[in-house]
Amino acid sequence: MTKEQGNRLNEILDLQEKVVSMWLDYWKEFSHFGTVPFWVIALMLVVPLVFIYFKIDRTKAFQIGFYGFNIHTWFTYSDAIAMRTGHVYYPFQVIPVMPVNFALDASLVPVTFMLVYQWCINNNKNVFLYGVLTSAFFSFLFKPVLAAWDLIKLDNGMNYIYLFINYLGILIMAIVITKVFTYFKHHPKK
Repeated sequence: MTKEQGNRLNEILDLQEKVVSMWLDYWKEFSHFGTVPFWVIALMLVVPLVFIYFKIDRTKAFQIGFYGFNIHTWFTYSDAIAMRTGHVYYPFQVIPVMPVNFALDASLVPVTFMLVYQWCINNNKNVFLYGVLTSAFFSFLFKPVLAAWDLIKLDNGMNYIYLFINYLGILIMAIVITKVFTYFKHHPKK
């Protein structure tokens, strides 16, 4: 590493440390345990996880869980990019140092998609079609409600149509990756 590169990296790391400190201070002042938004977000984190524990089809838990983990992973990546580029931000957080809305990315969104996926595979329904409907629900109904409650902010040209396109991309990736790995399970290499 050159001296110039090292200096630039140290500058970025110093700024990052200050930003984390600022987020912690912001959380303590505006988004702490004593605020209603904190508890709304905490419920969005805990309730879906408890619900899926009781409702998951345990005979297909690995397949459904793998699909849900795909949804979670891709949403976390896309949310982190949107946050870092200033297109989406969350004024209230449960965990202030997370660069994403942990409740949405790790619980509510993946669990909802898992339940839809489970219903589709158990009832021989089209996973893509119902995934598109779920994506539309989140993009055009749920996220606008979050925006009205100041739990999400869209900026720098981000809008609900772009969110929908993002959901569709993630849906397609999750379906394809899950199908590939399910195929591998049923067709082991000889």
